[in-house]
Amino acid sequence: MLSANIQAGSSTRGYHDYVARSWSHVLPMGDKRASLDAIARLATGFDIVGLQESDPGSLRSGFTNQTHYLAQRAGFAYWSHQPNRRVGGVASSANGLLSRLEPTEVVVHSLPGRVKGRGVMLARFGRCDTPLTIAVAHLSLGASSRLAQLAFIAELLADDPHAVLMGDFNCTIDQPEMQALFKRTRLQPPAQTLATFPSWAPQRAIDHILVGDGLRARDWNAMPAAFSDHLALSIELDVPAHCLQ
Repeated sequence: MLSANIQAGSSTRGYHDYVARSWSHVLPMGDKRASLDAIARLATGFDIVGLQESDPGSLRSGFTNQTHYLAQRAGFAYWSHQPNRRVGGVASSANGLLSRLEPTEVVVHSLPGRVKGRGVMLARFGRCDTPLTIAVAHLSLGASSRLAQLAFIAELLADDPHAVLMGDFNCTIDQPEMQALFKRTRLQPPAQTLATFPSWAPQRAIDHILVGDGLRARDWNAMPAAFSDHLALSIELDVPAHCLQ
């Protein structure tokens, strides 16, 4: 299982690039296709991949749906996306999901917050009473908005022992809003936290894969997602066979 903020295929190799290469975040310039191909090669080693900041087909991506492109390049039979934010009419951002297993249901929700444009996507696998549930989210920068967003997600996942919540949380595990999430759900704090931001000199663990108490995770790793400003995060996940039936 892999979670990656792919920064719409843009390249950021240092803080100076946020200014020097700012054009690449709104225009179809830079070698985004090569970046996506590198992410696709990384994704091929996984069964389920959650994406954040995947462009759903705006000007800056050359009107390429990046989630679909990655699914094709990495050989995933199933993909879904949730467009969330538009920037100046030329850029757009989405949550995405790539899967080798066929989901039985995919549901998207807008998240509350001071600034609109955040969402969470839920995919369920299996038709039993407690199927495997994968949620992909990209939370806000502000703590008050994150608190409201995580409270909303907690209602969705409250009593689910086989839930996984992955994404860019924009905060570390020890923040109060994260502790409130753990109290309201069966999601567990990770056994290991890895710094994922900024990718060129990781200092903050703000990307997470949280697993319910009915699942077992191991082998935590952080790795480059091409030239994104976030490292990708991966785990090996043991899922009871009945969850997928």
